[in-house]
Amino acid sequence: MASIRLTRPTLEVIRVLLASTPDDPAWGLRICEEADLGSGTVYPILTRLEDNGWVRGRTEHNPHPGRPPRRFYELTTPGRAWARDAIAERAAKRVRRLRFASGEA
Repeated sequence: MASIRLTRPTLEVIRVLLASTPDDPAWGLRICEEADLGSGTVYPILTRLEDNGWVRGRTEHNPHPGRPPRRFYELTTPGRAWARDAIAERAAKRVRRLRFASGEA
């Protein structure tokens, strides 16, 4: 898999995707709200994740009258594994950094 920078916004999007379920999928605006990020940040992240095969997007089949169909996003099987590993790796780096800063290294 190609490398994607694990910026704070990318991690926030990943966390929202990990928390979503097939019965309660994530869509663009919901991801923006839950990640507390703007659409100009979220949609490019989703595009990169989709381009790498980590996220699959699909359009709502029966949209509610009066609004356009939503686009739902879900992590693929390899994407879910990558996301869990990426978050664990990021947490481990943070712990090492905090230990170093406190003189425990």
